Amino acid sequence: MDDMAKPKQEEIEDEAMTAAAEAEAEADVTLDAPPFEAGPDIEAVIAERDQYRDRFMRALADAENSRKRSERDRREAEQYGGSKLARDLLPVYDGLARALEAATDEQREHAKALLDGVELTMRELLNVFRKHGIEPIAPEVGDRFDPQAHQAMFEAPVPETKAGDIIQVMATGFMLHDRLLRPAQVGVSSTPAS
Repeated sequence: MDDMAKPKQEEIEDEAMTAAAEAEAEADVTLDAPPFEAGPDIEAVIAERDQYRDRFMRALADAENSRKRSERDRREAEQYGGSKLARDLLPVYDGLARALEAATDEQREHAKALLDGVELTMRELLNVFRKHGIEPIAPEVGDRFDPQAHQAMFEAPVPETKAGDIIQVMATGFMLHDRLLRPAQVGVSSTPAS
């Protein structure tokens, strides 16, 4: 019985070896062929995908820039939107200040109530200005001239001053938050420094 089993086992081994050889030959043929051939259609689709991705990224960046720009514009409109109205109210302040400066002692005695009303009105106007971010620039005589906040209306040689010192204040200036609404109008000494 062992003799009969041997030929069958040899036949099975031969068949297995033949099948393995055929499978290996097929595998060689499959490995030699490219697994995926990128044709012109695939390359066009990849290029189009890249183009759409680039467009999408640019649109996303544009949307973000627009959002930031509109936020900045909204903040500026909120802070500086009333600058024209504020600028138009500055002559009212100037008129009230001149009225108080021009009043003599005699007028102060006779029209005390009127002048108190003018002072209260001026104080209330300044409170409204401060509430909306408008701050006065009130230089004093002897301060240094600052071209960022002052406007030189004239220059004059004045003894015992240095060039660039303020010798007269003609009008108070105003800032709206961090922007100059109106420079303070001043006279400046032109005496050379000794």
